[in-house]
Amino acid sequence: MSDQTLAILGGGHMGRALIQGLLRSGTRPERIAVGESSQAARAALARDLGIAATADNTHAVEGASVVVLAVRPQEAAALLTALGPVLRTRRPLLLSVAAGLRTRTLAGWCGAGVPVARAMPNRPALLGAGVTALYAPPEVSAAQRAGAERIFRSVGEIVWVPEEAHLDLVTALSGSGPAYFFLLAEQMAAAAEGLGLEAPVARRLASATLYGAGLLAHTAEADLSRLKAEIASPGGTTEAALAAFAAADFNGAVARAVGAAARRSRELGTPSPQGTP
Repeated sequence: MSDQTLAILGGGHMGRALIQGLLRSGTRPERIAVGESSQAARAALARDLGIAATADNTHAVEGASVVVLAVRPQEAAALLTALGPVLRTRRPLLLSVAAGLRTRTLAGWCGAGVPVARAMPNRPALLGAGVTALYAPPEVSAAQRAGAERIFRSVGEIVWVPEEAHLDLVTALSGSGPAYFFLLAEQMAAAAEGLGLEAPVARRLASATLYGAGLLAHTAEADLSRLKAEIASPGGTTEAALAAFAAADFNGAVARAVGAAARRSRELGTPSPQGTP
């Protein structure tokens, strides 16, 4: 692994999405090291993607110029503290996708001299259709920022945010957001089924509508208000439905939901007295 440049700690959904994206974009398998505690997950990575994962995180990060932290926030403190000596010696960029954990907290666990940046991708990254918000403090170099961009462009779009606190809002919007759309589609299908439509037909129509609406919203010239208005003709069916949403305080419910997710992201970034979030 002398030519190793990237280590991914955690072979779960997001770690696997990044590996798949990097392979699609031309990264050679031997240039990706993975640290993963689950034997079953290691076997799946080897079988499906040709990636030799290891249970030894120290071995995984040796020689890496970028280390992607893709574990649950609750696991980060112990993992990074154990890796502190090798991280301080090698000084790779630590690029964390752990929700809520602040760069200052992460750097404290790594030790002095280890540059830390954060990324908040979302689940569509599994299909290469994600969007990732990136944040890096001033001490992260331009070359390291460019490296972070290359990694996450492999799974979709990227945006940079100027303040770390904005990542809590990103988490609430695009990180958790796919579940909101799935919930709406699920409830639309259930409502149609309750009115007499067969369940498989209702689910298929709701899912296809979600997909098509997403494509329309993603065009370069898309304006969400205009798209909505183009469907809601005066006195028509869509206008009646939107009026029912308004009467039920749909906008307020969405605002409260996004606010709750943002608050939870901030809570995850507050370490407990024992040092874990």
